[in-house]
Amino acid sequence: MRFSTYSPIVASLVTLLLAAPLAQAQTAPAAAASSPAPAKAASVAAPDPVDLQDIRNFSRVYEIVRQAYVEKVDNKTLMKTAISGMLTGLDPHSEYLDKEGLAELSEDTTGQYSGLGIEVLPVDGTLRIIAPIDDTPAARAGIKPGDTIIKIDGKPISSENVDDMFKQLRGTEGSKITLTILHEKSDKPIDLPLVRERISITSVKVRSLEPGYAYVRLSQFQDDTAPDLEKKLGELIKKSGALKGAVLDLRSNPGGLLTAAVGVSDAFLDSGTIVTTRGRLQDANLNFAAHPGDLLNGAPLVVLVDNGTASAAEIVAGALKDNHRALIIGRRTFGKGVVQTVLPLDAEHAVKITTARYYTPSGTSIQAEGIKPDIALADLSVNKADSPAALIGSEADLHNHLSNEDGKAGKDINNDGSAENAKLATQDYALSQALNVLKGMALNHAAAPAVPAASR
Repeated sequence: MRFSTYSPIVASLVTLLLAAPLAQAQTAPAAAASSPAPAKAASVAAPDPVDLQDIRNFSRVYEIVRQAYVEKVDNKTLMKTAISGMLTGLDPHSEYLDKEGLAELSEDTTGQYSGLGIEVLPVDGTLRIIAPIDDTPAARAGIKPGDTIIKIDGKPISSENVDDMFKQLRGTEGSKITLTILHEKSDKPIDLPLVRERISITSVKVRSLEPGYAYVRLSQFQDDTAPDLEKKLGELIKKSGALKGAVLDLRSNPGGLLTAAVGVSDAFLDSGTIVTTRGRLQDANLNFAAHPGDLLNGAPLVVLVDNGTASAAEIVAGALKDNHRALIIGRRTFGKGVVQTVLPLDAEHAVKITTARYYTPSGTSIQAEGIKPDIALADLSVNKADSPAALIGSEADLHNHLSNEDGKAGKDINNDGSAENAKLATQDYALSQALNVLKGMALNHAAAPAVPAASR
């Protein structure tokens, strides 16, 4: 149920996370890093020693709660609550992970778990929807980015119970749950009965929009996202031939493994910086650069984003935008630009703590700002306008018209592509606009003179 972008560490137990807000399906960027040496951590803390009076106050509060709280609370629970409170008081992304939390973290990187398929963030005693995941109970129920969960099974969510309510989003496959949802820009809550499912997410979907133009949908960034993208897009190119352009859809993509984000960015770049991270510890300072090789061979690329595009998805959008490789269309992205490290305490417990910020190739931090699209596009839907049948629509409809000397018998002159465009626009307005822009870019790309290799 957590929404985090993190990285499994190959050479160390430390896991570098670009954790987008807590959410139901953990999506996380990853990067190899080494464990910070204890000596370094100690030197950082040395200039600010703990005040003994603060320790005394903590002990007193602890004893008061243990002895006077309305219900008996065992010491283990009190210590866990104290640790959790210390971390969650820092920012929305730092947290204490017990055995269950670590298991969920592991499940989410593979895209397989039992739940509803939503990424959520605790905000002011509610659970704010970051994004629903494609083909899940949440998405099919019409839950959208920006919606808010205010009740679960009729019980109001508050700042006191938000963590416990958050955990209820997951559960046994087939079990029922009712979410009371307040849609964005609405003041009337609605109840949505849902059934938890085994969520097995295929993060990459590739199809042809029309001859020469591909549609690539990434729902999140998992272990296999980058190689799966190369495989599926490669198969489409092999089947249909070289592409004139592609649309990369990152809408409602909550993020994922940094290694996957870097791999996807690298798949469309020949060179340049992809992302950098900077923090107080030396191990938090990382730089990722692209390698030669572009799956599209330089063909134009349009990236669709919205307010549910977060974390690792923002890394990809930022890398492609700043390297002038793609045009970004849609709405401003979520704005998660901080990095976390998961530090194991023992085999069943860990601390996930914010250790750095990440920066796009231009050196820009998108934290709490997001990525502004090159072409802004409102969240709209369109309907085909009713129009009376026309008896005469062109010269060809006139009686005794002269035939085209180069015309072919049986040629359908009415098939100009507008019908297909209208169908796509009514299904997905943003995608139809992205395709139209992409076609214009492709025309310009085709008209541009080739640059000799020696002068590149």
